[in-house]
Amino acid sequence: GTFLAPVLLLLCRLGPHLAAAHSPPGVECVLFNEEYMTCTWGSRETLTANYSLYYWYENRSPVVECKHYLRDRGISVGCRLNQSEIIQFQPFRVLVNASLGGRTLEIPSERMQLQDLVKPEAPVNLTIRNLSSNQLQLTWTSPYPKAQCLEHAVKYRSNKDTSWTEHQVKGDVFSLPSVDYEKYYTFYVRSKINSYCGSTQLWSEWSVPVVWGSNSTSKGAAEEQLHWFWIHTVLIPIASCLLLLVLVILLVRMERVWVILMPRIPNPSKNFDELFITHNGNFQEWAGVPKDVVESFKPNYSEKICSVSELPPKESYEPLWESSNHPPSVMPGALAAPREHSPYKNGYVG
Repeated sequence: GTFLAPVLLLLCRLGPHLAAAHSPPGVECVLFNEEYMTCTWGSRETLTANYSLYYWYENRSPVVECKHYLRDRGISVGCRLNQSEIIQFQPFRVLVNASLGGRTLEIPSERMQLQDLVKPEAPVNLTIRNLSSNQLQLTWTSPYPKAQCLEHAVKYRSNKDTSWTEHQVKGDVFSLPSVDYEKYYTFYVRSKINSYCGSTQLWSEWSVPVVWGSNSTSKGAAEEQLHWFWIHTVLIPIASCLLLLVLVILLVRMERVWVILMPRIPNPSKNFDELFITHNGNFQEWAGVPKDVVESFKPNYSEKICSVSELPPKESYEPLWESSNHPPSVMPGALAAPREHSPYKNGYVG
């Protein structure tokens, strides 16, 4: 009550200008997974003044201005506090200054407990297992560092349901006792701080869904990852090694494959080694021709050799008689007789 009077008096003095830059509905601070915190007080559409934020912990630290403002088109709409600036289980206060036309309006906040402002991160690694013929078990993990401070909510429905069914879960395991194998089911999980660690209604965002059923494309992210792991790291390498081994065996054992892939150049010289080394070039012996066949091709007759000569023309030898004054030793009449018995008349050539 001590600060309301000055605030009302300042609002009256600022007039219509600060009336447009009215006090935001309130400063809302949220501690995300105990990693960072944001304090917001409006949006660009509702804020027209310049805002600045100051914060402090009661009886522990001085007033400190925000170091990391969240802006929307040049207007400060919030502040981000890093993990080193956060102290839980200590009363926390903020003060927002609204400046317009050279005048400033201070808007204090109520006292806050940061352990009641924690919003966990959404669960991850949702996995579905079959416990029996008609019972499923859903498990998950949470990125929040204090898992014992969490409680969870699971919602699910089948492809034939029109509404979601939601259950509160204390641990990180949920069992669905009865399922229909003709349907497929979709599951979500979210988390919040339980009553032992804080007093809050801030739930995390819903997790990435996991689907199970006969018509589903996946029966759990973990099962699908395991399936592809076995295919890529085990099945494909083993199949490749077996195929390579079969090809090697075929190349070694089958001469036909060698002839097709690597044809040999023929060398005919080896085929004639026996002709020249064993038979000394005797083709008949090397070829195996019988001796009687060879003898049958030899001639079995003999004929005397007949010499054939021809007299030169008269003009060529008459001068010889004149020079020698002796008749020729051979008469022309004597040379004519052998010509009558010449082998040419019978078609023989000597």
